[in-house]
Amino acid sequence: MSATAPPVADPTQEALHADQLSWGDRIIAYAPALSLVVLCILFGLSTGAFLTVRNLLNVIDQLTVLGIMALGMTAVIVIGGIDLSVGSVLALSMMVMGWLSNICGIPMQLAIVAALVTGGLCGMTSGLLITRANLPAFIATLAVMSIARGLANIVTDGSQIVGYVGWFSDLSIVRYFGVISATVALFLILTTAAFVFMKYRAGGRALYAIGGNPEVARLAGIPVKRVTVLVYSACGVLAGLAGVVMSTRLDSSQPSGGLGYELDTIAAVVIGGASLSGGVGSIWGTVMGVFTIGVLRNGLNLLGVSPFVQQVVIGLVIVLAVALDSNRRKVR
Repeated sequence: MSATAPPVADPTQEALHADQLSWGDRIIAYAPALSLVVLCILFGLSTGAFLTVRNLLNVIDQLTVLGIMALGMTAVIVIGGIDLSVGSVLALSMMVMGWLSNICGIPMQLAIVAALVTGGLCGMTSGLLITRANLPAFIATLAVMSIARGLANIVTDGSQIVGYVGWFSDLSIVRYFGVISATVALFLILTTAAFVFMKYRAGGRALYAIGGNPEVARLAGIPVKRVTVLVYSACGVLAGLAGVVMSTRLDSSQPSGGLGYELDTIAAVVIGGASLSGGVGSIWGTVMGVFTIGVLRNGLNLLGVSPFVQQVVIGLVIVLAVALDSNRRKVR
């Protein structure tokens, strides 16, 4: 039998194709940062109040809650999952903290720990439903979203808890060196830690392997189910921490807190370049996505645009981000 020789590719075409992919990847990689710069320029020209130091500091303060949740959502989306429960988990965690501290008289420090544990248990429940009950991530986290929101209202029969100890509220009010608050500093520390883990640690690289192909990752020795539960648990802990941060800003706990935040969190990660198919995403891109949403909302508010119109604009931005991701995968 005679073997058929494989076709020989045209080196010129290969070089051209590689060059096109290179430029395409570069543009997509820097798209979140470029879009953020463009938005800042447009709003800076449209309203003089936007580029003031006071307004920019307020934007950063307002982004801490969304940013903390987006860090956990990045890991979830990288492994090919989704978490629709983060907004409800935030509400439940903040209500548990408020109930323990203001009604039961437990020290605030222990109440904060309880809030984080509550968030972690909610995330772990989602992970177990996905890995053990074999539920799709969408259904599992949708169920946890409903349960957590219901429990958040049950804790105080739908009433909010108002007024915390002074040092707790000061965490988001007092600016050190006149620039940065404790909650913003916490967000920066968490972002740095998440960036190092995702980019340089073996555990972080394993998340990309799971998102790329779970079966191949399993055959390579990665405990896919255990890692999945840990990722959802970490996302839940960060949602609980976001609830604590929101309480410092509001000086209260509200069962309606975090309503709609799950969509903004997913949007921030997708705008930052993550793929809903899994295996693609970065902390740097997520931070750019978080700032894009924050700047977009702040700029539109300064221009007097209706909040309902803002939802439409952010929806269109999400569609554009997903379309770019889909086109990139087709080209590859």
